[in-house]
Amino acid sequence: MKVKLSSLLWMLPAAFLFFFFLVPLGNILLVMATRSGVVSTNAIFQPLWFTIWQAALSMLLTLALGLPAAFVFARYNFAGKGVLRLLTTLPFILPTVVVAAGFTALLGPRGLVNGWLMQAFNLQNPPIAFMNTLGAILIAHVFYNTSVVIRVVGSALVQFDPRIEEAGRVLGGSPWRVFREVTLPLLRPSILVAALMVFLFDFTSFGVILLLGGPRFATLEVSIYSQTLSMLNLRMAGLLSFIQLACTIGITLLYTRLNGKRSVPLMPRLRGETVRTPKSIFEKTAVGLMVTVLVVLLVSPLAALALKSVLQTDAATQTSSLTLAYYRELFINRNDAFFYVPPAKAALNSLFYAAVTVLISVGLGLTASYALVRQRGLKRWLDPLIMLPLGTSAVTLGLGFLITFNKPPLDVSSFPLLIPLAHSLVALPFVVRTIQPALASIPASLGESAASLGASPWRVWRELELPIIRRAVMVGVIFSFTLSLGEFGATSFLARPDTPTLPVAIYRFLSQPGAMNYGQAMAMATLLMLVCALAIGLLDKLQVEGRGSVNSDL
Repeated sequence: MKVKLSSLLWMLPAAFLFFFFLVPLGNILLVMATRSGVVSTNAIFQPLWFTIWQAALSMLLTLALGLPAAFVFARYNFAGKGVLRLLTTLPFILPTVVVAAGFTALLGPRGLVNGWLMQAFNLQNPPIAFMNTLGAILIAHVFYNTSVVIRVVGSALVQFDPRIEEAGRVLGGSPWRVFREVTLPLLRPSILVAALMVFLFDFTSFGVILLLGGPRFATLEVSIYSQTLSMLNLRMAGLLSFIQLACTIGITLLYTRLNGKRSVPLMPRLRGETVRTPKSIFEKTAVGLMVTVLVVLLVSPLAALALKSVLQTDAATQTSSLTLAYYRELFINRNDAFFYVPPAKAALNSLFYAAVTVLISVGLGLTASYALVRQRGLKRWLDPLIMLPLGTSAVTLGLGFLITFNKPPLDVSSFPLLIPLAHSLVALPFVVRTIQPALASIPASLGESAASLGASPWRVWRELELPIIRRAVMVGVIFSFTLSLGEFGATSFLARPDTPTLPVAIYRFLSQPGAMNYGQAMAMATLLMLVCALAIGLLDKLQVEGRGSVNSDL
C-alpha cells in the first residue's frame, strides 16, 4: 500500500500533464504537418518580427522605469510606501482585459481625458488618438510589468550586504562610482532575470495587443487567434503555435539558467536596516518624482475605470452625472435576446471555473510537492515538466485543447470543465513553487518522532504538516483562483457563446457599439479589479514559512 501511495504522488500530476498538456501540444504539431491550409511566409515573419521587437522595446521601457523604482523602494522610507507597494503589485495579477479597459476609460475615444478636452475646448472629435497605436501597447506593457522589475531587483537590493558598498566609499569611491563598479555588477544577474521575465510576458502578450493594438498590430498570439477562429486555417495556426512554443521554451530555459545564478552577498541584519528617509534635496526630489510617476501610471487607469463605471454622459448636453445604471444592467436581458448572456451569469461562470481550478491545481500541487520533496530522484524530470506550461502561451494551450478535445464527451460543447483544466495548467506551477519550499522546510525527524509515538500517517499530516504548510496552501489557493478568474487567452478559444467568462464578456461588450455596452464593460472590469485587489491584500498578509512576504520576490 505504501508503494502504491508513493507512486500516486507523482503519477497523478504526471498523468494530468501528459493528457492535458503534452498530448494537445503533440496534436498541434500533427495538425501542422497533416492538415491542408494556406501557408504564407509573410504571415509568419511579419507577426514574428513585430512580436520580438515590440517585446524588446517594452522590456527596455519597463527597465527604465522599474530599476529606479526598485532602488527607491529598497533604500528609502516615504509616506504611503506600503500602499504604493500594493499598487505596484496589483497590475501583475490584473487580467489583461481589465488593463485594456482601464486605459480605454482613461485615454480612449470616450475616455475621461478626451471627454474633458472636448468639453473644455468645444471639440467635436477626440483630440488624443490613443487606441490602436503602438504607444498604447507599450504603455500598457510598462504598466503591467513594472512590478516584476521592482520585486525581483528590489528583493536583491534588500538582501544586499551594505558592508561592500561601505568599503568602496571608505576607499575613496564616489557614490556613483561605487554604484557603477560595485553594486551594479552584483545586481546584474537579477536585472537580467527581471528583463527576461518581462520580455517573456511581452512576447506572449495577447489581450493587450488584441484590445489596444487593433487590426494593424498582430503578434504571434493574435495571429494564432485570427488564423483559428476567423480564417479557420488550422495548419497555419499550428505552424505559428510551434514557432511561438519554440521561442517561449527557449526563453524559459534561459531564464531558469540565469535564475539559478542569481545571488547577492548576504549578511544577518535587522529588517529595514539599510532603509532610510531621504535627506538631501536631490534624494527628496528623486523619490517624490518616482512616486508621482508610479501613481500616475498605476492609479490613473484604474481610477478612470472605476469612475467611468459610475459616470453617465448625456449625448445631447454632453454633461455627466453619477449613476449605478451600468451595474443594474448587468442582471438584465433587456432585449430578451435568445443568445444573450447577462454579465452576472458570466461572473457566475467565472466563479465556478475558478473554484474548480483551485480544487484541481491545489490538489495536484500538493501531490506534486510531496513527490518532489520525498522522492528527490523525480526532481530531475518532474519539476521541469511541471514548469513547462509557464513557457507555453495560453493561446497555444487553447488551440491545443480545441484540436484535441473535439468529440463528445470531451469537447467544448458537452464538457465545460475543459476551461478549468486549461486554467489549472497555468496555475499548477505557481502552486508547486509556493507549497514545495514550505514542505521542504519540515524536518523529517518531526514526522518520525510523531510516528514513533503511535501517530498514524493521516494524523501526522493533519496535526503536524498541515499547520506548517497551511499558509503556503492558502497562497496557492488565492493565486490559482485569481489567475483563473482573469484568464483570457485559452478561454477565448474554449468558452461557448452561451457560457462566457467575465473576461470574455468584457471583451464582447467593449467590441460592441453603444454607451450602455461600454458602461457595462467598465462595470464588469471594475468588479474584477476589486476582486484582484482583495486577493493582493490577502497575499500581502500571508507570510510563507522561510520566505517572508509572498510578494517580495516574483
